[in-house]
Amino acid sequence: MISVKTEKKDLEKYYHPLNNSEDLDPLLERIGDSRYILLGEASHGTHEYYTWRAKISKRLIEEKGFSFIAVEGDWPDCYKINKWIKDYPDSGENIQDVLKEFDRWPTWMWANWEIAAFASWLKQYNRGREDKNKAGFYGLDVYSLWDSMEIIVDYLEKEDPETAKLAKNAFQCFEPYKARDSYASVFRSAKEGCKDEVIKLLKEVRQNSHKYDTEKEADLNAEINALVMANAEKYYEAMAGFGDDSWNVRDRHMVETLNTLMDYHDDNAKVIVWEHNTHIGDARATGMASNGLLNVGQLVREQHKKDGVVLAGFGSYKGSVMAGNSWGAPMKKMRVPEGIENSLENFLHQYDPKDKLIIFDENKELAETFSERIGHRAIGVVYDPDWERGNYVPSKVSERYDAFLFIDETKALHPLKLKPNGELIPETYPFGI
Repeated sequence: MISVKTEKKDLEKYYHPLNNSEDLDPLLERIGDSRYILLGEASHGTHEYYTWRAKISKRLIEEKGFSFIAVEGDWPDCYKINKWIKDYPDSGENIQDVLKEFDRWPTWMWANWEIAAFASWLKQYNRGREDKNKAGFYGLDVYSLWDSMEIIVDYLEKEDPETAKLAKNAFQCFEPYKARDSYASVFRSAKEGCKDEVIKLLKEVRQNSHKYDTEKEADLNAEINALVMANAEKYYEAMAGFGDDSWNVRDRHMVETLNTLMDYHDDNAKVIVWEHNTHIGDARATGMASNGLLNVGQLVREQHKKDGVVLAGFGSYKGSVMAGNSWGAPMKKMRVPEGIENSLENFLHQYDPKDKLIIFDENKELAETFSERIGHRAIGVVYDPDWERGNYVPSKVSERYDAFLFIDETKALHPLKLKPNGELIPETYPFGI
């Protein structure tokens, strides 16, 4: 276990200051020619995690030619951001209207001013570029079952009537259960054969996707929505069984989607992934592995090591965060208590209470020190600051990540306030965040 006594090793000389975009030079040097950059976050509601990921992403896009951002969000909603930043037809007048589409709880994860500011930058970056050179923004997650079903049926009816019949058959498997309270309940009672219908649809869409060219990226949109349908069934079926399999199904889906995106772009494509630390930090360096769990970071390292993979985690000592008291509860700003004793966050604060960037493989001593197991805070969309000790994941930090960004005190991000009907409540937060 790392303790503050470790300061005798004089680790400070290996810490890089973290005050502005120029301070990211050591991270960009570490990234080099790597094609897979995974950027984490220790919560889904912290301003600085979003803005620092945006700063890193801007430099990677401008200086190293990265192709797209892939995030822990639903494909249909994120694809609307992708259309808007690329100025595709009927993509919306402004980013506020686009972000209103994120109406599934927790809305604040993507419907916030930090994303509005970054999307506005992406649109400006893409302006005047050829379509093939425009930076994209895509969702990797598996939750959007109903939306994906509706999108693919509507689209195929126009473009591929024969395959549309398969889509309707798959949709009809689940339609009687659409009004139920949870996806999981659908798969406890859905009729047999739904899985076969969905898999048949996915195969058909993949075989015919080259024909879907009346809209830009229509073939990609059709294929990913079909993939969501196929994997959503496996995910919610596993969740209905109350086992841990649903985690693995979900993360495997996100990697399968990521691989599909990379295959869709050219052979030199490079991707930046934005997800929670629990997804992008290698599961083998935590207790997850002993429970049979894997994650995106582990799978990407295993599958794409030769192409260069860099995992960067985030953390903070104290501050505030946007979260809910329970699943589906109203979002609210909550305090983030000081990191508990013998945690990574407490160690980094006590040793040197400044924002810092750490590149673990720059020095053997540094890597060895942070390979000792230590508690590392993880805050989800559901959070209780009074139950703080339950939020720490024992981690071998230098094995879990290649780099780590520590912000001593953070603040909650700034959501777009949405009414239940999706109507935007005006806010005053500036776009220049």
